[in-house]
Amino acid sequence: MFKKIIITSGPTLEPIDPVRFISNRSSGRTGYHLAMEARMRNLGPVTFITGPTVFLPSQVEVIQVETAQEMREAIGARFRQADVIIMAAAVSDYRSLKYYPEKMKKSGERLTLELVKNPDILLELGRNKRKNQILVGFAAETEDIFANAQKKLLAKNLDLLVLNEISEANPAFGSEENQVYLVRPDGVRRLEKMSKARIAALIWDDVIGLAGRS
Repeated sequence: MFKKIIITSGPTLEPIDPVRFISNRSSGRTGYHLAMEARMRNLGPVTFITGPTVFLPSQVEVIQVETAQEMREAIGARFRQADVIIMAAAVSDYRSLKYYPEKMKKSGERLTLELVKNPDILLELGRNKRKNQILVGFAAETEDIFANAQKKLLAKNLDLLVLNEISEANPAFGSEENQVYLVRPDGVRRLEKMSKARIAALIWDDVIGLAGRS
């Protein structure tokens, strides 16, 4: 159905020194299920670009990266050829300004670490996507979730945004199940709490529907 599919997954890992790094709680489960669902439905060749995770799909092209910069480069080299890009990866917003080649020793009660902003890969893709390319983003919000989701949807020129509401009842990261909202320019659809495999299937239903409209 599609000539090329890109799916990103997992966290990124931003090194501080040879031992320490900045990362997040993403497990990579949802991205994994998105890739496996695409393979099961024979939707087209999948390139799976992932940060550090144990969830690696089979029978698709897998590209393993660590940092946001590496993920950006891997996507950039393949973006133009893709019909569908699903950005399920949780890319770190910041990285350490300086990399310390030797392990930082404890010295005092406090340590100040200067951070610099990582490139906004999703924003760059949204600005450069061509007509009929489908771009799907993910968001994790804890407050004003719908206002923030609509802002992200428009600012990043997305066709679909998968919105996670992070709370004690729905931690989302690292769990087998999740409750999300599918946010599109024409409305919001709530998905009740279910397995991430089932969520992946419903996301693909929406993407296929979007492709049929173009």
